[in-house]
Amino acid sequence: MDSGNFAWAIAATALVLFMTPGVAFFYGGLVKAKSVVSMMMMSFGALGLVSVLWILYGFNMSAIGDGSPFLAGNPFSDFGLQSLSTSEGGSAALVGATFGATFAIITVALISGAIADRAKFGSWLIFAGLFATLVYFPVSAWVWGGGWIMQLGEWWGTPGVIDYAGGTAVHINAGAAALALALVLGKRVGFAKGIQKPHNVPLTLLGASILWFGWFGFNAGAEGTFGLLGPENTSAGLIVVNTLGATAAAIIGWLVVEKFKDGKPTSVGAASGAVAGLVAITPSCANLSPLWALVLGLVAGAVCAISVELKFKLGFDDSLDVVGIHLVGGLIGTIYLGFFATGTGLFTGGDAGQLLVQVVAALGVLVYSFVVAYVIGFVIEKTIGFRIKNEDELAGVDTVVHGEEGYVLAD
Repeated sequence: MDSGNFAWAIAATALVLFMTPGVAFFYGGLVKAKSVVSMMMMSFGALGLVSVLWILYGFNMSAIGDGSPFLAGNPFSDFGLQSLSTSEGGSAALVGATFGATFAIITVALISGAIADRAKFGSWLIFAGLFATLVYFPVSAWVWGGGWIMQLGEWWGTPGVIDYAGGTAVHINAGAAALALALVLGKRVGFAKGIQKPHNVPLTLLGASILWFGWFGFNAGAEGTFGLLGPENTSAGLIVVNTLGATAAAIIGWLVVEKFKDGKPTSVGAASGAVAGLVAITPSCANLSPLWALVLGLVAGAVCAISVELKFKLGFDDSLDVVGIHLVGGLIGTIYLGFFATGTGLFTGGDAGQLLVQVVAALGVLVYSFVVAYVIGFVIEKTIGFRIKNEDELAGVDTVVHGEEGYVLAD
């Protein structure tokens, strides 16, 4: 790796790591003032724990090698990255390992939005560690490390599954787990449409801005860093413009729906639309023309704006709309490639093969993540407890769980 690529590898890794504090700000502004510390600590807790687990054994699990394509790599093959750190070319490989860690961290952090205002911090960390180990590390191997999703096209004689930066491994994975936890923990006290208001809208907008900023490392990080799309970085420009365009179009799509639905376009809607567009373009940023990326953004923004209302109709309390934005947006972005992927989409020169493998990969990750996350969450709830008491929820998670307040007014 030349010095320019090496420098970009480190910069892209830092950009993606910065996204997890961005999630903390985005989520923190959306909850009650007496829950903001708890909400942000769930992201920072995931950052601390998942980083350690990734270095100890997660990176080893993320590449299958000669093992079963339905499992994961041997977690003890290079425990603590001892061999990699002393091997020839190990410096570049360690940066690559760190880049992969940032994806694992944010995937787990995203789930926390579904259980805002009502989760025990210790129980959350136990869930985070088990979910990372049993779900994210294997799924990353399936998608990028030689697993069944990566091999699906070869087995079936179709184009391969396209998931450039994590539509399945990150967003469908996190969204399905979020739905599972929302069902396990149940509804917040007084759950109803309109009763929970964001306590700090500027904080949410700051978080969305950090996420958009970091997403250029998320999507363009592998390109020009680890040679995934060829030595000349021919797709870097396409990835960058699509990351801009789809996100911008999704803001418009969300605000239009919000205007017709509620009468007013909101700043929280704009921030949520941006995130929905970023989610949708994640798997497809290198395989759509800019025009089709704009269409994807409009569709994702509009559909996600409608989808976030489903929790009231279906009766599950996904506090901060992880399901409506990440699960739905991830499904849209992943399956959309089956129709419009350059050269292989059903309407762009290909046949139904691309659509078939995209749907199978998306549903496979969705079902696996939901089932395992539900079992982990259920066991935690029935043993040590996952949800705080109702009276503690009303008093405020911050003071009960962390002994802190987000805002202290001077006398």
